[in-house]
Amino acid sequence: MKFFLVLFFGFVGLAFGSGMSGLDMIKSYSVAGAVIGVGIAALGGAIGMGHAAAATISGTARNPGISGKLLGTMFIALALIEAQVIYTLVLAIIALYSNPFLA
Repeated sequence: MKFFLVLFFGFVGLAFGSGMSGLDMIKSYSVAGAVIGVGIAALGGAIGMGHAAAATISGTARNPGISGKLLGTMFIALALIEAQVIYTLVLAIIALYSNPFLA
């Protein structure tokens, strides 16, 4: 894990240290922010979905009679979790293609 962290920061330093102009720097920061934001959102969504599925499986194992209610509730929770990831993706696409920081 440390290797990937050092490699990532090395590439970031290489990308931003090449003497770019102001607009290129803003575009570079927008790309880096979009990639990091979507990555964090996807990681958080995956963790949340895993916890929701584990809780549903545990509840079904304890009381098989309510598995239908638990399954329906789990799908609603998964849709809400995935919606947050999609919102982050939309904001990242806005930052990349119609960047509000470029005048």
